Amino acid sequence: MTLKFSKYEGAGNDFVLLDIRQTDFVPSAEFIRAVCDRHKGVGGDGLMTLGKATLPEALFRMRYYNADGGEGTMCGNGGRCITMFAHNLGIGGECKTFEGIDGVHTTKVLSAEGDCGVVELGIIDVEKVEMVDGDYLLYDGSYHIVRMVDDVAGYDVDGIGRQIRYNHKFDYIHGVNVNFVEIVADGEFRIRTYERGVENETLACGTGATASAIATRLHTRSNATEWKAQARGGCLNVKFDVNEGKFQNIRLTGPARRVFDGELNTENFR
Repeated sequence: MTLKFSKYEGAGNDFVLLDIRQTDFVPSAEFIRAVCDRHKGVGGDGLMTLGKATLPEALFRMRYYNADGGEGTMCGNGGRCITMFAHNLGIGGECKTFEGIDGVHTTKVLSAEGDCGVVELGIIDVEKVEMVDGDYLLYDGSYHIVRMVDDVAGYDVDGIGRQIRYNHKFDYIHGVNVNFVEIVADGEFRIRTYERGVENETLACGTGATASAIATRLHTRSNATEWKAQARGGCLNVKFDVNEGKFQNIRLTGPARRVFDGELNTENFR
């Protein structure tokens, strides 16, 4: 089978996207690993499919798969990229809704010029933040640990991130994504993330930036509700409302860019 695909990236977090609305194609783990391979495939941190919605309030369904072939939880940068993918396919208007693994998300295309755009993505409410050995644990569509550090540029993100990700205390949630945060100012921080499923550091993580903004607010006892996250791949912005200790109306804003389009033969990725 020949499939058209598009390669997108959001702040350096890159994905292969497939429009499967008119097919019955379901990618296997073997196919996903082969396509995401950076030497023998297209290359990407993950693969996403845009399929038919199953809920009346949604325009389409997003399924996100990590580069290791397993289906992942919510991906913030992926959510923005699939919104631009849908926009370029002519699906919906400036505002869109789609189904993710964690529920329905609303998005807004703030700007779109050529292959580049800026997208605002709604993230589910965060009702609970736990402390685990001095780090912050929370769920915003994906499970995240947030650790505050003094010098994130010099931190052993891969080594320490892997240790935390595979710590047996997180087996009940199938491991965690691990974010390391250096506070720059009130409302601003630098971030590096070790991502579960990619099993390596990625240039940016959208839900990780969201989790880190919430954790940093709590850690510094700040009143700020808008935060700038400086990732290695670019800047992301997070804003939210706080009501009785719950974080609501969370919005993640950042770039989404089409890198290129192409075709692949599924038989060539076994």
